[in-house]
Amino acid sequence: MVCKSFISLCLVSVIGLAALSARAQVIVDKTVATISDGVKTELITYSDLLWQLALVPNVTLTSPSPEDLNRALQLQINQRIFALEAQRLPNPVSDADIAAAIKEILKSFTPSDFEKRLKTVGFDSVSDDNFENIVRKRVLTEKYIDFRFRSFVVITAGDEAKYYRDVWLPEYRRRNPAAILPSLEEARQRVNQDLVEERVALGIEAFLEEAKRRVAVVLLTEFK
Repeated sequence: MVCKSFISLCLVSVIGLAALSARAQVIVDKTVATISDGVKTELITYSDLLWQLALVPNVTLTSPSPEDLNRALQLQINQRIFALEAQRLPNPVSDADIAAAIKEILKSFTPSDFEKRLKTVGFDSVSDDNFENIVRKRVLTEKYIDFRFRSFVVITAGDEAKYYRDVWLPEYRRRNPAAILPSLEEARQRVNQDLVEERVALGIEAFLEEAKRRVAVVLLTEFK
């Protein structure tokens, strides 16, 4: 069964600043990687990694581990590749889109905790223009993924039956050993959703593999 967090993790886009404040200490920002498609070059900075980690519950921001930083860096590379593509589409993002996305992010935090995390990485609040720009880029990337991948997924009744039998039902049995197994008809909507997300995830993975052969990615920093 596909992990939907794979798709979610591909959707958070961020922008860079020259420096940021963290717990009353000034951390001088630096570029950690560059991505170029031959027309435009994207810079990934250390603050970009911290801003992304701020949106992940239970991840420390004052002394992030090398594992967290490397994971954030790889996600940033993927996100910037999507951003280069998404910016070519005439697909405007409305204020209502931004508000809905922020509301969804806040579901993973208490309001006071999230406000604190934002201030730790240099934002005033969820109304900070720079934070809203981050969310705008996230929504734009989501729209691109919907257009490029999700809108072209076709699931047949045969696909649902096979996925239910081979993937969904064994996973449901593993997670709920004492429960009565739902029939395909009872589980059809959930099966369809999981199958769609799996197809989208596979499409994203194939797209990124192909895109990384077209763009130049230069890593300037290693976290160990």
